[in-house]
Amino acid sequence: MRILFTQLWFILSHKSFLWILLFINIFGTVYGYDWYMWQLEITEPKFWIFVPDSPTATLFFCLAIIGWLVKRNFKLMEALALITLVKYGVWAVVMNFLTLAETGSIGWVGWMLIGSHFAMAVQGVLYIPNYRFTGRHIAIAAIWTLHNDVIDYVFGQMPIYHDLMKFSPQIGYFTFWLSIACIGIAMWSFKTRLDPLQTNR
Repeated sequence: MRILFTQLWFILSHKSFLWILLFINIFGTVYGYDWYMWQLEITEPKFWIFVPDSPTATLFFCLAIIGWLVKRNFKLMEALALITLVKYGVWAVVMNFLTLAETGSIGWVGWMLIGSHFAMAVQGVLYIPNYRFTGRHIAIAAIWTLHNDVIDYVFGQMPIYHDLMKFSPQIGYFTFWLSIACIGIAMWSFKTRLDPLQTNR
């Protein structure tokens, strides 16, 4: 198992693979912001930064990858990336399965969203050995994440899933605890520093 992990990490941390991953995430980020354009058009400008949750998460990850490529750790971006990639990756998968349960069909677009958002969460976890954020960075990322939940479910700026809007209170409650769980993952990552294959930079 250790040999397999070593081989996997060699691929994941290779500069060529990081460049490919960066371009994939840049594409996903641009696509994601375009996806939210219609909701931004009906949103007050003061809330714009809080509406496109998933593409902002991948934007944080893009900045973290750029840091690794230039042999630096953009620690706040890493903390924000881990927490929000896992949070919004899992959130979108759950929302699309709830839509499937509610309507009986989500079409190919829904399945594409499930696959792409699951990959978001997975990549956030896979790169835990690369993160060098501290408790201070986690605290800032936690404030951003929980504040975003307040904007979404108190001020009504959550991503719009028309078939699920009647469940907004329950979804908001689920989202809050999902945020707490993802912050917990970041704290666990910081405290354990499971990094058997790299030395501290």
